Amino acid sequence: MIVEFTLNGKKVEYDVRPDMRVLDFLRDELGLTGPKEACGEGECGACTIIVNGLNVHSCLMLAAELDGKEVWTIEGLKGPDGKLHPIQEAFVEAGAIQCGFCTPGMVISTKVLLDNNPSPTREEIKKALEGNLCRCTGYYKIIDAVEIAAEKLKGDE
Repeated sequence: MIVEFTLNGKKVEYDVRPDMRVLDFLRDELGLTGPKEACGEGECGACTIIVNGLNVHSCLMLAAELDGKEVWTIEGLKGPDGKLHPIQEAFVEAGAIQCGFCTPGMVISTKVLLDNNPSPTREEIKKALEGNLCRCTGYYKIIDAVEIAAEKLKGDE
């Protein structure tokens, strides 16, 4: 089945199997390693991507469902010059990247949050990150990173 969609700002046309998950398509066919396989059940958020402005667990979506959609992965956030996105910078600054396994999903969920709510409270941040699990940081540094990112993005306006 041929799917046509926009991936990280570029048009993509690809022949996919009807039973192929988005996660497998991105990693195995397109070589994007940001989304990670962890639970495979949509519980951990390691595979989170943005589809039409919403954070989506790519392990639960079929590649055929991407047809006509706009998709962003962590790889698409950095600038054309390779400079980190302000959200990525904030995660580094806050020390919210210990082992790094959950980081792409956390950053993607943060982007969706801040695109829709540029000044979230700590409670709103916690709610927005509920679908992303971290085994290392205890979440405090991640929440701090989201607050730093919100300030950075306000400065970019």
